[in-house]
Amino acid sequence: METIIICKHFNELTTIELYRILQLRLEVFSLEQNCMYQDCDDRDLLCYHLLFWQDDVLVAYSRLLPKGVAYENYCSIGRVLTKKTVRGTLLGKQLVEKSIQLCNELFNEPIKIGAQSYLENFYSDFGFVSINHHYLEDDIPHMSMVLKNQ
Repeated sequence: METIIICKHFNELTTIELYRILQLRLEVFSLEQNCMYQDCDDRDLLCYHLLFWQDDVLVAYSRLLPKGVAYENYCSIGRVLTKKTVRGTLLGKQLVEKSIQLCNELFNEPIKIGAQSYLENFYSDFGFVSINHHYLEDDIPHMSMVLKNQ
């Protein structure tokens, strides 16, 4: 199945694209993970949004945050997710690789992420290393990681 990859700044998103982004984020982060939190945090307005489409269905997504939006001295990748129907197809790996590539092209700054702790090995495969102990964010264990060898 062909995957169409699009990256747009918030101001360039169509209303349908924005609706699909919020719909998928709610599906994964709130419903699947049973986590109620304020997803719309105003950071979206300053970000680039990476969308992976298959047959007009949004199947993977991340947001790319410029330096200073999430972390003072780093750009960041956040809200990384894949739709349940495409998990296990390596699409998540492609999403993170493309996210890193675009952060380097758009921002050319060091990258720091707040990763869910159970994904530490997943992110370490891309060169991310943990820089602190685990912490709770919305009652889910997380850890800060930075990308080495940039």
